[in-house]
Amino acid sequence: SNRCFTKHTFRKSYFLEINVFSSLMAILDAIPSSDQIRIAPSLKSQRGSVWTKTKAAFENWELEVTFRVTGRSRIGADGLAVWYTENQGLEGPVFGSADMWNGVGIFFDSFDNDGKKNNPAIVIIGNNGQIHYDHQNDGANQALSSCQRDFRNKPYPVRAKITYYQKTLTVMINNGFTPDKNDYEFCAKVENMIIPAQGHFGISAATGGLADDHDVLSFLTFQLTEPGKEPPTVDKEISEKEKEKYQEEFEHFQQELDKKKEEFQKDHPDLQGHPTDEMFESVGDRELRQVFEGQNRIHLEIKQLNRQLDMILDEQRRYVSSLTEEISKRGAGAPGQTFQQELDTVVNTQHEILRQVNEMKNSMSETVRLVSGIAHPGPAAGVYDTTQHFNDIKEHLHIVKRDIDSLAQRSMPSNERPKCPELPPFPSCLSTVHFVIFVVVQTVLFIGYIMYRTQQEAAAKKFF
Repeated sequence: SNRCFTKHTFRKSYFLEINVFSSLMAILDAIPSSDQIRIAPSLKSQRGSVWTKTKAAFENWELEVTFRVTGRSRIGADGLAVWYTENQGLEGPVFGSADMWNGVGIFFDSFDNDGKKNNPAIVIIGNNGQIHYDHQNDGANQALSSCQRDFRNKPYPVRAKITYYQKTLTVMINNGFTPDKNDYEFCAKVENMIIPAQGHFGISAATGGLADDHDVLSFLTFQLTEPGKEPPTVDKEISEKEKEKYQEEFEHFQQELDKKKEEFQKDHPDLQGHPTDEMFESVGDRELRQVFEGQNRIHLEIKQLNRQLDMILDEQRRYVSSLTEEISKRGAGAPGQTFQQELDTVVNTQHEILRQVNEMKNSMSETVRLVSGIAHPGPAAGVYDTTQHFNDIKEHLHIVKRDIDSLAQRSMPSNERPKCPELPPFPSCLSTVHFVIFVVVQTVLFIGYIMYRTQQEAAAKKFF
């Protein structure tokens, strides 16, 4: 599909010029600064949101949201939400926005309200304007799709790519482990998703008894068009009066920026150019760079393995679904009882394989957690801590490899499984007759030696 950048957007260049920003967005209790917007600060019971002032009439669209959620507690609250609704949410109890919305919300929920230990999580919830959000159970019964991802306190900003194309909503997530902006992985997908034809884009956040800083660095909106169709031009969407206004504001901002640069250079002539210390890499910087490079390689390998496991898991789920439907059609008292038993056996085997794949994914999640721990060693941590982390990662990778080998052995037919060659019968090296003869001869020789030695000693005594 083709992407066309739209005006329903804010990013760093808009933060510096509040007039330009406020002409496009409605700020509700949020705090804009020079490089980000703090939707909700790390204070108890705070709410905030930012909404587009004009409605978007896109048949297909895509959002790219870059944000940070940081806090000093081990557990955060409450979370952040990205919206596409018929009307602006304003202030409300659902992550800082109004309840009973008409549209879809993608919730980045960091607090575990239902106590099931399934947070932080990313949840997709739709609403037709008549349903109250079940906040106490984290919307578990209302979720259309979800995935568990930890988006708090990451070394790099977290990125979410939300795509609505041909009535299918897809969420991709960049967990912020690496500086690669395109390092996305699949999170959730909802097919046959019906949303309003026109709506407002928005982002909101809220805190509760616990509090995190919820900062948004960019909110990019794209209109998608099918291949072969002519993408809409931006000139037709924006009137000439608006274009002239934005152009004047941009030129004014550019002049102010150039003026500030000249004043700074005059006031700080000693800072012009590059300091000589920054031209060389210190030993600590080099070691830190090597650690990050190794961490990135491990993360890419784990990501590739995770994709393969996702493919296996989806394939097994389709098999289980088709077999279950076949069993339900035949019924319990059908004549093909033997065939039904075989289907039951296959279904049980598929469930066992699904369980093992889930265990491997959990093991890989633990490995990813260990990899992320390398990025922030404590003040007392050194080479020993880094080595210990890599040893733990190596151990988890061995466990994953062993589970995959076990899964491959279970999937292989019994007649094709490799068998060890049988050992030949151990040969008998000495018979009973030979053993008796050997013992008798050895005894005779021993007695003869004793008699000979006794005669020699008696002769010696007679001589003296």
